[in-house]
Amino acid sequence: MQERFLHLDAVWEPHASRIPVSRIQRYVKWLRRHYQLSFESYHELHQWSIENTGLFWQTIAEYFKVRFNTPYQNVMSDAPMPHTEWFEGGTLNYVEHIFLGATDYTPALKYLTESTPLKEMSWDELRKKVATIAEFLKKQGIQKGDCVVAFVANTPETLIAFLATASLGAVWSSCSPDFGAASVVERFQQIKPKLMFATEGYEYGGKFFDKIESIAEIATSLKMMPKIVLISSVNDSFSVDYAPLKSKIFKKNPFFKWVDLIENSTDSVLTFESVPFSHPLYVLYSSGTTGNPKAITHCHGGILVEHLKYLGFHNNLNAGETYFWYSTTGWMMWNLSISALLHGATLLLYDGSPSFPHIGRLWELGEEGKIHHLGVSAAYILACRKAEYELPPHVKLHTLVSVGSTGSTLPYEGYFYVYKKIKPDVWLTSMAGGTDICTAWLGGNPNFPVYAGEIQCICLGCDMQSFNEKGEAVKGVLGELVACKPMPSMPIYFWDDKNFLRYKQSYFDTYPNVWRHGDWVKFYPEPNRGCYILGRSDATLNRNGIRVGSAEIYRVVEKVMGVKDSLVINIELPDGQHFMPLFIVFDDSEQRVEGMRTTIKKAIRDTYTSRYLPDDIIAVPDIPYTISGKKMETPVKKVLMGVSLKEAVNEGAMRNPEAMTFFVKLGRKKVKKGWI
Repeated sequence: MQERFLHLDAVWEPHASRIPVSRIQRYVKWLRRHYQLSFESYHELHQWSIENTGLFWQTIAEYFKVRFNTPYQNVMSDAPMPHTEWFEGGTLNYVEHIFLGATDYTPALKYLTESTPLKEMSWDELRKKVATIAEFLKKQGIQKGDCVVAFVANTPETLIAFLATASLGAVWSSCSPDFGAASVVERFQQIKPKLMFATEGYEYGGKFFDKIESIAEIATSLKMMPKIVLISSVNDSFSVDYAPLKSKIFKKNPFFKWVDLIENSTDSVLTFESVPFSHPLYVLYSSGTTGNPKAITHCHGGILVEHLKYLGFHNNLNAGETYFWYSTTGWMMWNLSISALLHGATLLLYDGSPSFPHIGRLWELGEEGKIHHLGVSAAYILACRKAEYELPPHVKLHTLVSVGSTGSTLPYEGYFYVYKKIKPDVWLTSMAGGTDICTAWLGGNPNFPVYAGEIQCICLGCDMQSFNEKGEAVKGVLGELVACKPMPSMPIYFWDDKNFLRYKQSYFDTYPNVWRHGDWVKFYPEPNRGCYILGRSDATLNRNGIRVGSAEIYRVVEKVMGVKDSLVINIELPDGQHFMPLFIVFDDSEQRVEGMRTTIKKAIRDTYTSRYLPDDIIAVPDIPYTISGKKMETPVKKVLMGVSLKEAVNEGAMRNPEAMTFFVKLGRKKVKKGWI
């Protein structure tokens, strides 16, 4: 592998005046004042945070003024992962801390959809509506520990429903309405919900999607039919047909309408059920593309202290600023975004396509919503670059302080695009973590320079290392990302996972008491340098004994003119050899494919070496993606090796299940005739 594919020069550096007032630097000063601790560098601070894990998290709780209704007796137990207990004996409530951050001078929410204008909601209005829905839930018998689910769009109603649920100590879980009904059932069935919020329909790409039929199917497929609250479309011009719902469940289980609950509300007082630190807050799910989705359960206290730390220090989020991350309710970034409210920030909610009516919609939303911190996927940045999008003259982005990127690796071209075409003086932060921890292990540092293609730092409290094949920590070379110390936001358990069996199989089956995260990473030993992610380790490409990250291939291939998308996998052959096909979606017709093959191979060879060249380049109509926008390398590999489609992938968890048809046919052919 090329030792330094990335550019050595920083593409951005913080102004000297910003460093002393950054939230992380204020924390350093606080530690000096309250604990007589002094740190000359971030490296020293980080090292202290992982060598003194319990003390570090104690200071986080103190610094951010976490309100314990019952004092904790012990910060951290001696039990190894995944059985570590945190803040034992302490009780609190996540939602109570949301409203502790309330301010009078800025709104709690800004929100809009594709067809509705930007609106605002005050903290007072938010509190009253949360109180109203919480009172309704109580009347329906919902209490601490009960599960409430939601098949919902990213609107204020969804946020209010979540806060109301969690204020009672009930457990929340949501799926976005673009999920197939079967996939939703597969998730919700695991936690046996007593009530479901559901959106009647949603907008995307200029179209309206009626979800009444899906709601009826979900409700009737769950073993215990939940009570249903329907959230109407935000655009009155769209109408839905309630017939499927009435015919299937109305007689057994009358449904409620959100608008009636709000209009008929009384002056309810919002109260907060005090729960143990490790009490479940919400259940998130793995993609479920290769098996039953893991019901990953996160707790009130763990999410609270982690999101206070991450958004405060690694996003440098301040009270009064506007925070927006484009997400659906089925992705952990929605959950992380809500915690912006913990910091007294204004949360902007947008429901719709990121590229409607054009690819630059989210950048222009940054101007319209006066956003300070704007988060998107790496794929969105690259799509804007490929479309050669430039900001129109009226879009100045004066308020924009940071741009966040996640979901996949952001290559260096994405960095250059943002700094050349979006805003020269903006802090571009890439982050890596996941649903498993509902945060990032690796993220931003407002006091560090930004190097194209790199994630700036290992986050505080995260003992992240890169292991080689022998399980030894390495730097400067490619290795597997692992966590060597526990964190409060690690899952408390997988729902209904007896004896932590599936939990341990997911993270601890390779290295004893060490969390294997499943990414290839390269850490740099130099000061003020971070790392970069080269793709999933379970989709490793082996080229003559050299491990290649799929992201490295995509980085080169997808900037070739004429290439729309790509996917590369490594197939192990029965005789011990390997075969690496590269699948390409071309912009033009098949007539150009032969010439493009030569161009693609030259681009790969010029960037790396001939060892990186694929064994074949195959044109395909489409690349399979999960609903959350991740390329489905492992399921494609399985079907190409003869595994049936049903065994290889859950089509309900796919954004475009029809894309698998080509690979299924190719797999059948190659299993019979061979790849070589």
